Amino acid sequence: MTTERVVLLDEDRTPIGSELKHLVHSESTPLHLAFSCHVLNAAGQVLVTRRALSKRTWPGVWTNSFCGHPQPGEPIEDAVVRRGQDELGLSVRGVRVALAEFRYRATDATGIVENEVCPVYLAVTDEEPRPNPDEVMEARWTDPGPLGDALRAAPWAFSPWFVSQAPELALYTASGTP
Repeated sequence: MTTERVVLLDEDRTPIGSELKHLVHSESTPLHLAFSCHVLNAAGQVLVTRRALSKRTWPGVWTNSFCGHPQPGEPIEDAVVRRGQDELGLSVRGVRVALAEFRYRATDATGIVENEVCPVYLAVTDEEPRPNPDEVMEARWTDPGPLGDALRAAPWAFSPWFVSQAPELALYTASGTP
């Protein structure tokens, strides 16, 4: 088991402690802090990933570039950089918050709940992903406008957080302007 921890939050989003990640995600997951990141390349394409089949929640589902949890006391921007490297072998830069207040709750088909305050970040890279197979089974660069169309047309094919974030991000509109 991993020793990775998540920061637990109260309804006012105030940290109230931490717990081991593998103990938190269950049928009654407490509110905790996470983040999502959407990575762009120099051509303006966005990186989408397909979650590994071994993932406990939403296995095999297409999603945004990567997600993660900051460790207790770790600045979220540092956690974004760390997870980009851990999950995709990517060095990311220009990390900036796009949706500071994003929060969602969703239940996987197995009954596992995600219940997160999940600020959404944008970042850029000049590298090609080298996915960690425990996290990601596929990664693709794609144009954000048509991806936004796919998210609207077939939301069931994507992670619920990605579907919820996309309408709030100008990146996935027809113009594709972040």
